[in-house]
Amino acid sequence: MPGNRGPHPMKALSAVRVRSLKRPGRYADGNGLYLVVDPSGAKRWLLRTVVQGRRRDIGLGGLRLVSLAEAREEATRLRRMARDGEDPLAERRALRRVVPTFEAAAREVHKARAATFRNEKHAAQLIGTLEKYVFPVFGAHRLDRIESGDVLKALSPIWVERPETARRVRQRIRTVLDWAKARNYRTGENAVEGTIEALPSNRRRGEGNHFKSMPYPDVPAFVQELRDGHAGNEVRLGFEFLILTAARTSEVLLATWDEFDLEAKSWTVPAERMKAERAHRVPLAPRCVEILEECQQLPGGGPFVFPSRRAGEPLSNMVFHMLLRRMKRTDCTPHGFRSSFRVWSAECTNYSREVCEAALAHTIKDRVEAAYRRTDLFELRRRLMKDWAAYLACETGMAAPGPGSVAGE
Repeated sequence: MPGNRGPHPMKALSAVRVRSLKRPGRYADGNGLYLVVDPSGAKRWLLRTVVQGRRRDIGLGGLRLVSLAEAREEATRLRRMARDGEDPLAERRALRRVVPTFEAAAREVHKARAATFRNEKHAAQLIGTLEKYVFPVFGAHRLDRIESGDVLKALSPIWVERPETARRVRQRIRTVLDWAKARNYRTGENAVEGTIEALPSNRRRGEGNHFKSMPYPDVPAFVQELRDGHAGNEVRLGFEFLILTAARTSEVLLATWDEFDLEAKSWTVPAERMKAERAHRVPLAPRCVEILEECQQLPGGGPFVFPSRRAGEPLSNMVFHMLLRRMKRTDCTPHGFRSSFRVWSAECTNYSREVCEAALAHTIKDRVEAAYRRTDLFELRRRLMKDWAAYLACETGMAAPGPGSVAGE
């Protein structure tokens, strides 16, 4: 065939000649690299080399996608692999292999272990927690592309608020990734390893470790400092919104625009994101509305009010902790501002205990009282949160109403 006669000099082909060749055949460039011209006129690259003692032909792609220089470079890389005892063809097969997503793998693991579950309820809980907390974060990611950062992003919103659930979710993620490694979909360390060190302590109040909170007289100055900088707009606005609403971190960071009614100045947190698993209405003080209007101007858009730089995703739960670290505030935690609000409402206002507890979305432990509570005290809470916002607006914290000066009923 044309191009196959006589010795093959090194780099025999040129870009001009490659374009001009029309006659079907195999044309040598040297070192086992050939340009193949098919009867149809299509041109493609072929490397003939010895792999683990056997002669192999390896396609390098068509001329439209792979230039002469690129073909030479790839041929050199593959020959070097073969010389070192590796198998370039095995590498090609691995690249072509279809790697399932985390969600597909999790469902397969769940199905395979169905016979070992104690009951149907237990089986539903296992896959249910992954559907709720993990699939929205990285369920669509390929198994070989899941990193520790993805696991942290899924665990962070529930690590402090729901420690037992978070522990179980973490174990279930580990199980799926171990399964993936056993089937050669992943290599190296399980992405779950080392995540605990990067997460905040999740020992709950009442277990000997209270969340560190800032004394309420210091909060107005802190809010002013927060407004002056230290972070990007999404983080800064989100943290201030957290303090103003006395909400939990995950409730704020996962907030979506469809949960807000700016005309009614209210925010309804859905039941699935609430600790008590009941929808919770939050009255919005004027400053909260201002923050939301600022957030509407943030670049990127998407469903989340406080979006991350990765399109369509919320901020990580760690951003508030990292912000406090940059501000050198080791004396408090994001969750601790709920305590600051609660102490302020007890010492500086006349609002009833029921109103203050409802503002924090705390459940009523007394069954009889809970049975007769038919209101969420929304309008009273609106006044309370407006007073809290007014207190935070005072830079020194001294111009706010004194104890007993705010009418709560």
